[in-house]
Amino acid sequence: MSLNLLSNIALADYTSWQVGGAAEFFCMPENIDQMKSAVEYAHTRRLPISIIGGGTNVLVSDQGIRGLTICLKKFSQYNVIEDQNDLVIDCLSGTGKSELLKIFLKYKLAPALFLAGLPGDVGGGVVMNAGVAESHQPREFMELVDWIEVMKTNGTVEHINKSALKIKYRHTDGWQPHIITKVRLRWPLNPDPDILKKVRDANKIRLSKQPLDMPSCGSVFKNPEDFKAAQLIDQCGLKGFQIGDAQVSLKHANFIVNLDKATAKDIWSVIIHVQKTVEKLKNVKLTTEVVRLGDWGPNY
Repeated sequence: MSLNLLSNIALADYTSWQVGGAAEFFCMPENIDQMKSAVEYAHTRRLPISIIGGGTNVLVSDQGIRGLTICLKKFSQYNVIEDQNDLVIDCLSGTGKSELLKIFLKYKLAPALFLAGLPGDVGGGVVMNAGVAESHQPREFMELVDWIEVMKTNGTVEHINKSALKIKYRHTDGWQPHIITKVRLRWPLNPDPDILKKVRDANKIRLSKQPLDMPSCGSVFKNPEDFKAAQLIDQCGLKGFQIGDAQVSLKHANFIVNLDKATAKDIWSVIIHVQKTVEKLKNVKLTTEVVRLGDWGPNY
């Protein structure tokens, strides 16, 4: 099957905030060969490449994205192996964390509880070293990772062991400027017979505390050392603060929700206001987990 390249595609439908302008060029590869075709297409035409995975933790400019936007929503495939005492999962980077959750639930393994709270896909999990506030084991996505593969701009693939990556809180370095295409996950085969109940209980708590019924990107800000971002924002009286249809959630202060017709500019303006207010009142600088894509101009 050949790669279907499109132009002037609205990106709001491909992001969890449901905002953003159009992609100049757009494609959704389904396998490594199609990914290579997309990368070579951009390389020969000197087009910049932007990647959208699960669409969480990205904010696409209202002006859209120039060059080629590669969406990974169909770049999903996995293989499960029982390797002696470990469960091993080889998966393409667009595989949803929800798919991994099902696998770990089937084997009654601890990562199911961790993954139940994480949106997005495997590649995003690596890039952001996605994590949860709860003291689960694992607590960060890179605890699951064995190695990754990346595709270079010329279409060749490189294997990178976890030991060669620089892993930090909510960030992983050492794979850039390439595209993460494949990830191997590994976890000991030590079943927990109560894991399904733990996941159900955690989901009930999450539904009661987070605005999961509204468009958002999940947590907007990283937790500063010794602080919880949500508590700082709440203590500054910012719950419900609103610009346009972008609002600091009344349910969870570290979520910014799209009430209906928010723009990317509205959301970014709320982010800036929250940062300035928290720094002024609490003397703490909040940094975002959010990655901005597209043309934002000099004023942003």
